[in-house]
This record gives sequence, structure tokens and C-alpha cells, in this order.
Amino acid sequence: MNDCLTKKQVDAFRETGFLVVRQLFSPEEMREIAASTDELQSWPETPGKHMMYFEKNMNTQKRILNRMENFVPYHESFRRLCMGEKMAGAVAQLFGEPVFMFKDKINFKMPGGDGFTPHQDVQAGWSRYSSIHITAMVSIDRATKENGCLEIAPSFHDQGLIGSEWKPLSDNDMAGMDFDFVETEPGDAIFFDSFAPHKSGPNLTENARRVLYITYNRESEGDHLLQYYKDKRASYPPDIERQEGQTYVFKV
Repeated sequence: MNDCLTKKQVDAFRETGFLVVRQLFSPEEMREIAASTDELQSWPETPGKHMMYFEKNMNTQKRILNRMENFVPYHESFRRLCMGEKMAGAVAQLFGEPVFMFKDKINFKMPGGDGFTPHQDVQAGWSRYSSIHITAMVSIDRATKENGCLEIAPSFHDQGLIGSEWKPLSDNDMAGMDFDFVETEPGDAIFFDSFAPHKSGPNLTENARRVLYITYNRESEGDHLLQYYKDKRASYPPDIERQEGQTYVFKV
């Protein structure tokens, strides 16, 4: 793969724990990505395959799609995208070695969709698989303060696990942190590591704020994608696979 990041960009990532790359994908590429996302949204809930999660609209209490995971194995266009030079290749540059894909996700954040509490991705038990991960986020729709864009606290990524596993960051954990709103246009990308604290607000607009998140780990630490989703199905299955009468709580 050809390098798509400059040394200056790699150095900036290592200093702050995240990197914003404007217009990483062209308008033509984004049309294809948006069309693929529309296709995913039309898929039926199917046990044992892609994983669809839902929430209640904060205003109407109507059931709305919250996110999808484990779709890349079933979608050729997304598979090519996620293993291409602009995503896997860029993350390999940041790691300094080839990578395996660890997990895939699209957060849909429909109108009335809720935000995500402050957390480090490592708090979701990821250290049992690899020591560190890097996520490549691609903005499918415009992300703003009003519709819940990503907010990141720079330069806290080098402090290890700040909070407790399986719990959002507390006020004490976040002492001294300032979160930057990172507004993005379609085609913009944000790369951040699994120790970078981040959060997002609810979508208070009338349009969806769809964002692609693909997470990778170093090739030298092994391929954990199948085991990760096996474990996640057991602990927090998609809606279609849940047992009646059992309560499932999203933690981080």
C-alpha cells in the first residue's frame, strides 16, 4: 500500500492521540459509501449475521436504528473499503506495522437519537484482545454540534486506562479534561486510539448523522475479530437475538 499520511500527520497523531484528515474520501467515493450505508439500513434483522441495535427516539419513543456491527463480512464494498489504503493503510502507518481489522460499526444517530457518554474505548474490555487499538472514523453525513459530532479530549491518550472497565468516565476521571468538538463533512476522517477519551451529544436535528467506525489492531497481536463478536453476542447480543424477559444494558 502507498503511504497516504505525511510524517507531520503521524507525529500529530502520536502527540494528541487523534488526527483529523479532511476530505480523505472524494465526493464520488462518498456517494458509493452512502449508497452502501443505505443498503445496510434496508437489511432485515437476521440472527447470527450482521448485528443491528435499536434505541427509542428521545422525543417520540419510536424504535429507531442506533447502530450496526459485524456487517463487513457480508458486504463486499465495505470489505474493500475497510482493508484499503485510506483506512487500513493509514492505520498501519500510525502503528508502524500491518494491521488486522478488530471490529466494524456504523453509528446512525437518527433524529432524536441519544449521544454517548464520555469514555475510552479500552474501557469496553478491549485489552483482553490487544494492548492498543486505532479506530478510523469516516463521516458519512455532516456531523455538527447540533447533531452530536465526535468530541475528543486531546493529549490524554498517554495516561493509560483512566477510568474503570465497563463504566463511563466519571467527573473525577475527567478532572482537567477539555473536550474539543470535531465537526466533519462527508469524506472527512478522524483517527483516534483506544485510550483517547471521547464522547458525543444527541441528535437534535431532523437529519441522520451516520458515521462509520472501523477499528484495527497490530498484526503482531493477532486476529481477534471472530472471537470479539462471539464474546459480544454472548454479553450484549443484537436486539433480534435477545431472550425475552432478560435485561441488557449498554455500558460503554
